[in-house]
Amino acid sequence: RELARDNRTLGRFILDGIPPAPRGIPKLEVTFDIDANGILNVSAKDLASGREQKIRIEASSGLSENEIEKMVKDAKENAAEDRKRRELVDARNAADSLVYQTEKNLNDYGDKLGADVKNKIEAAVGRVKSVKDSENVGDIRSAVDALNQIWNEASTNLYGQEGAPGAAQAQTDAAGEADKKGGDSVEEADFEVVDDDKDNK
Repeated sequence: RELARDNRTLGRFILDGIPPAPRGIPKLEVTFDIDANGILNVSAKDLASGREQKIRIEASSGLSENEIEKMVKDAKENAAEDRKRRELVDARNAADSLVYQTEKNLNDYGDKLGADVKNKIEAAVGRVKSVKDSENVGDIRSAVDALNQIWNEASTNLYGQEGAPGAAQAQTDAAGEADKKGGDSVEEADFEVVDDDKDNK
């Protein structure tokens, strides 16, 4: 199924002890490996601190053949609806990321923008905020596209100013993430991995 909540959980563990950092900075490396015996090994590592946690899943799923068949059938029957829900989640995440990056850039470089341009950007940000939690994917994507366009126009003027290239690049990166999440790519999101086995923490 497209969303984790619709699938069966095989195991959980916690990756803690990660040093505080601004949003979007921490990077995690998650690996999945199934050996010849069908044993699943999952590891998550924070690239900055080197902190790592692993889990080894050996037990069977605990599902009967009938239960497995039912889950496969449910997945097929709900494929279209699941896809819509996934697109909505991706669109919301893209909008949230773009709003965060735009507000950060406004805070850092807003004094280099004209009042009219700044007002247009703030209005576009407000529009994204007003629709990002709605159920309408089209409205969310439209608002995101409008904000991207307005910022791109502003960044053309900013780019030649001292200190502005970083803002332009950051916004371009955020826009790229929004474009990718508006399509069929995998959603990028903060997550917590939890282990029920206290000894493995």
